[in-house]
Amino acid sequence: MSAQDSTPRDPDARALLFARLCVAAGAIAMEVFARRAIEARVKNDSSPVTEADERIEAFLLAELSRRLPGLPLIAEERAARGETPAQTGAFLLIDPLDGTREFLARRPEFTVNIALIENGAPRAGAVYAPALGELWFAGATAFFVAAAPGLPLPPRQNWLPLHTRARPDDGMTALVSRSHFDARTESFLAREKIKDRIEAGSSLKFCRLAEGVADIYPRFGPTMEWDTAAGDAVLRAAGGVALTPKGAPLLYGKAAQDYRNGPFIAYGDPAAATLS
Repeated sequence: MSAQDSTPRDPDARALLFARLCVAAGAIAMEVFARRAIEARVKNDSSPVTEADERIEAFLLAELSRRLPGLPLIAEERAARGETPAQTGAFLLIDPLDGTREFLARRPEFTVNIALIENGAPRAGAVYAPALGELWFAGATAFFVAAAPGLPLPPRQNWLPLHTRARPDDGMTALVSRSHFDARTESFLAREKIKDRIEAGSSLKFCRLAEGVADIYPRFGPTMEWDTAAGDAVLRAAGGVALTPKGAPLLYGKAAQDYRNGPFIAYGDPAAATLS
């Protein structure tokens, strides 16, 4: 990879760069995932971190710094050490391994995530699930493609454009967190017309909405901006929305809150939000 930023500045080109880097980083994740024992330590916020988290983040920080010089990089493990560079315009959010608990439990629903934030919104992003060999990425347009860890992306004719679906008349399919389901989420879903529930880990829930296989993803427990930004970029480009309980778009760049999100509800069909 060249040290020069030869990537055009449009969101689709940024998304393609992120996609390629996530797939390259996926090979690191799978190397660690294949080991008989995966060691982890507990961070100050009580969440686990593994060698895969740290090695992937180091790789992505190095590559993005060379490819996109001058853009501030906010990354999960760097932030855990208190390193959050100032940002006043565009910046990048990096989650090297979203779903570390899934990773440690040998479940394949962990992802590598990169997002570009501009004016408080995710403009481009990539989410890669290396154990599933599934990649979602979006700038102005959202795509899915099957991609093997560490290998080049398949040609463009293999990319599947993503579009969310309209809210079904007979009830919505809800995505719920496997590791972070809580009473407030249960209460919210009880008030909605829900036909089915699907458990899923990590940022995959945004991507399933973007694919049109589900309709709503409520999250009332704590998340960080790097947990949601890339998946949110894919969802928005596919036609969906992520809103606060008051109906405002989920915002990014909340440095004063240490990049912590409040509650949100993601919808495949924006019209469904007005009916909730």
